[in-house]
Parts: sequence; structure tokens; C-alpha cells
Amino acid sequence: MSNLQELAETAYRIRRYALRMGEVQGQGYIGQALGYADVLAVAYGHALNFRAEDPEWDGRDRFLLSHGHYAIAFYAALIEAKIIAEDELETYGSDDSRLPMSGMASYTPGMEISGGSLGQGLPIAVGIALALRHKNNPAFVYNSMSDGELDEGSTWEAAMAAAHHGLGNLICIVDINNQQADGPSSKVLGFEPLADKWAAFGWHVQRVDGNHMPAVLRAFDTARLLTDAKPRVILCDTLMGKGVPFLEIREKNHFIRVDPPEWQQALEVLDASQN
Repeated sequence: MSNLQELAETAYRIRRYALRMGEVQGQGYIGQALGYADVLAVAYGHALNFRAEDPEWDGRDRFLLSHGHYAIAFYAALIEAKIIAEDELETYGSDDSRLPMSGMASYTPGMEISGGSLGQGLPIAVGIALALRHKNNPAFVYNSMSDGELDEGSTWEAAMAAAHHGLGNLICIVDINNQQADGPSSKVLGFEPLADKWAAFGWHVQRVDGNHMPAVLRAFDTARLLTDAKPRVILCDTLMGKGVPFLEIREKNHFIRVDPPEWQQALEVLDASQN
């Protein structure tokens, strides 16, 4: 099992990389990146089987970023995983960069799908999981998605299909930060009781504090070690802007515009929390 302190340091660096990329453009989906860093730290620092030098290795676990606007967080995880060089973060969102503001599989090593239209990742993940099973490939498929995607009918059609086909090699991770472009997710379209709904669709369900590293680590381990033929879902309750208090309380933090002096302030606050 990975050392919890090492994973906490990984999450800190992911947050820091994301803030540095955000500063390049002066805006971005920073709230999500800060909130989801602990989950990504466990994924890339502990759970996933991959080769940094060969992102298309056939034996790799597939990590699908269905919520493509989380790309800034995902790039930070890829930098931490040594799949992307750290100096590339200075090109974030720029012309000819391999790090566009929304995830594009044709641009970025380690990016499995172009996750632009929400609700498409889980259907694709079901197809990949089926294909891997037919090939007797033991790799896992992780589908990372947002609570806003729970509004989409395609998500629930895919959830039903995954259970029908007994896809025990499929792990879905839902970031529940209760925020989407039109406001609080729970008010745009109520989704509770969420755990009961996934269970009724035939999934093995865990719900954890997505900013509590031991709980996230246990959830990933449990999902991988289950032996029944059920798809697994980890519902992660996270706090937007986690680690930078003045961003945690900022209203309308789905897409944050940060004043120039605040980027350095955010980095200083984050660094101070590590001391």
C-alpha cells in the first residue's frame, strides 16, 4: 500500500501544477482541480497500472476523463506521473500546445478520450471494458465524471448496460462537488439518494469524502479487489477549491477568474499548508 504521506505530497503537487497552469491563462477550472487532486493522487500514485514511457502500452489501465473541462487537473496528474514534462505546463491553453483547455485525446499523451460533451465517457468506458474482456486483457477501465453528468440519460443507459454485462473491470468515479455551469448540481436536477440509485442499477457502491486520503485509498483498493462480476462506482464528495480557503468560499467557482496578484497568493497559501 502506498504511503499516505507520499500520496498527500502528490496531491499537493497536483494542486500546485494546476495553479501554475491557471496562472498562464489567468482563469480556468481551478476549483475542480483543487477539489479533485486527492482522487487523482490515489489514481496515479497508487491504483493505476501504466508505463510513463509508453502511454499506449496495451496492458495499461484506461483512465477516461469524461468531464473534459477537468483537463487542467488531469494534466497536473500526468505531470506528476512523468507522462508529461513539467515545463509543458507553461504552454497550457496556448496555440500548438499539447495541453488544450479541454481534454483532447489527439493532442495529449495519456488522454484516452476527448471528453467534451458530458455524459459520453461512461458509454465509451462500457465499450472499452467489453473489448478488453473479449481480449482477455486484465486491465481496469476507470471512468472519471462529474455530478453534472448525472443529468444525462446516456449516463444511466450506460450504467444499466455495464451491470447487464457484468463488467467487473469497470470502475466509475463521480466527483460530487455540487457545482455546474448553471448553479448547484442538486438544484439543477436533484440526484439524491445517489448511492441507492447506483445500487439499484446493479453496481457495487462506495461513497467517501473525496478529500480524505485514507478513505479514497481504501475505496480504490476495495474496488480493485472485489471478485464479483459487478461494475463498481466510487462517489467522491469534494470541496471546490480545496486547500486555498479564499477560493473554497468563492461564489460561482465552476470557472474561476482570478485576479493576477491572487495566483501568487494562492500558491503561498497552499505552500504554507505543507509546512
